[in-house]
Amino acid sequence: MEQIGFDDFLKVELRVGRVLSADVFKEARKPAYKLHVDFGPELGVRKSSAQITEHYQPEALVGKLVVAVVNFPKKQIGPLMSECLVTGFHDQNGHVALCVPDKDVPLGTRLL
Repeated sequence: MEQIGFDDFLKVELRVGRVLSADVFKEARKPAYKLHVDFGPELGVRKSSAQITEHYQPEALVGKLVVAVVNFPKKQIGPLMSECLVTGFHDQNGHVALCVPDKDVPLGTRLL
């Protein structure tokens, strides 16, 4: 495993956001949802594509807190311009389970 310094870690902006909407991303090559995530007044609402269809239904995602990288460059994914990367872990079958805070924290809070 490659070692990094703390300064390298600080370059990654991992922030808490709340899912405002989740819709099936019909144009995606692999099953995915289009998410709109609110990161609070400083960062606002950002869009993302998330391949989390095995563990989550769109309606169950609305209101859920998530952790996302917000300082990657924007990425065009089909017709969607992704503005953040929602984080998760692969389960034993390779399906993604979201990385989520276990308590309510203010939107936009940075992971440290």
